[in-house]
Amino acid sequence: MSDVTSEVTDAVLHASPAASGGEPFIEQPVAYDAILLAGFGGPEGQDDVIPFLRNVTRGRGIPDERLEQVAHHYRHFGGISPINGQNRALKAALESELKARSIDLPVYWGNRNWAPYLEDAVAEAASNDDTTLLAFATSAYSSFSSCRQYREDLSRVLDGTEYDGVVTIDKIRPFYDHPGFVQAFVEGVHDAVAEFLTDGIPADAVQVLFSTHSIPTADAERSGPRDVDWGGEGGAYAAQHEAVAAWVMDRVAQLLPSAASVPWELVYQSRSGPATQAWLEPDVCDVIGELAGRGRQAVIVVPVGFMSDHMEVLWDLDTEAKEAAEAADLRFARTPTPGVSPSFVAGIVDLIQERLEGRPAADRAHVTTVGGSFDVCRPGCCENVRAGFKRAAAGIAP
Repeated sequence: MSDVTSEVTDAVLHASPAASGGEPFIEQPVAYDAILLAGFGGPEGQDDVIPFLRNVTRGRGIPDERLEQVAHHYRHFGGISPINGQNRALKAALESELKARSIDLPVYWGNRNWAPYLEDAVAEAASNDDTTLLAFATSAYSSFSSCRQYREDLSRVLDGTEYDGVVTIDKIRPFYDHPGFVQAFVEGVHDAVAEFLTDGIPADAVQVLFSTHSIPTADAERSGPRDVDWGGEGGAYAAQHEAVAAWVMDRVAQLLPSAASVPWELVYQSRSGPATQAWLEPDVCDVIGELAGRGRQAVIVVPVGFMSDHMEVLWDLDTEAKEAAEAADLRFARTPTPGVSPSFVAGIVDLIQERLEGRPAADRAHVTTVGGSFDVCRPGCCENVRAGFKRAAAGIAP
């Protein structure tokens, strides 16, 4: 077990000695005690739905009447989000892969918004004298909601507690373009395009829509490090998704040359803010409604922003987007998320090994060159415009 109390500096909150100085990449080995699987959380019964949504929207003053408008998605599935079951499966798969590689690290699982909470996971780890933790957050891209909010919660569970100064938590870099993450999208697009072409649909009549969670435009513009020119609106969040989508389509065209002329674009889903607030667009269902007018006969929706088939995939894509395609008289396919596919699970363990061995940044696996995938987040990264900066682990303040 690691004795870190006397060595940690104030440059990075709650960091291991290797990360405490604030270098963007940790290129020295770290003897982590355990892995912390940091999830979003989800209800597991009808009585959990509103309390869960209160947790998700805490501090925003949203009344239960408005929360119930969102709750019907969960009610439709018996009040049960699949996300907790998916994280249980991921935890088991990671434990198996770690064991297969002779990496002796336990995996603790905690959520931001529902039981088991991050506080429970940290307490369990500390009770086992596992005090130097490496967190894997179940979100791949750079933005407030997909990175910094996890870092704020990691700090919150330690600030002022008995574990403050005893437990350290570093975080695995955003993994949006790691080969293990993107492989499922390559396979899914390849198979869906091949099926439509076999059915006689011309390549230019098949539309691929890469879909991800919409976020407020102001937050998107502030996503990622401040000293990087992301080349357009939407900051790191949009740039990273665009780069992954372009790479996937290039790879599919290499594997299936007849797919080279299949058109694609990035779309957004699941917006939840007021109509007066600008969010990233276009909406996936709005675009689907336009496709017949573009001469399309089939649409392939790729949940490129999502790690597993949780509620935003099951409802917004498998239900609403599919219905939009049916209304437009379009053939519809939705490709798989990475889930617990062997390539993704192996990729996560590769990311863990990066930090265990202090692998140089130049030697790390990636498929794009867009950047922003740091071990230690940079100052001003991924600001929440509404709430401002809060204390956050695994990054330099603010």
